[in-house]
Amino acid sequence: MLNDPETLAEITSLADLYEKALGDNDLGTLDALFHDGPETVRYGVGENLYGFEEIHDFRKRRPGGSPPRKVLRRVITAIGRDVAVVDLEFQRLGGTKIGRQSQTWFRTGQGWKILAAHVSLMADVS
Repeated sequence: MLNDPETLAEITSLADLYEKALGDNDLGTLDALFHDGPETVRYGVGENLYGFEEIHDFRKRRPGGSPPRKVLRRVITAIGRDVAVVDLEFQRLGGTKIGRQSQTWFRTGQGWKILAAHVSLMADVS
């Protein structure tokens, strides 16, 4: 079943938490939202990170965290009760490019976790 209302509410709340943690550079919360395992993958604008440790180390080394951004559009799709996808478009404040982010979340014994993430930037907006 797609878009179970309870699952959508849970993931919406977590996606909001992720955005706040990203904006605040709250590394503890960001780490807690990702699955702590070698299967976790994050493709970023300029990096390919395999496994939780690489993702954690990248964030720790990035001074100041992610550039501030405004979310332009977000689509959340629940696939059954244990998997969800969050896709969004964003624009970095002061920037001209549109960014895209996708996250695959799954329910674990420790709560919802991100298993895969992808961030990219499109060409400049004219």
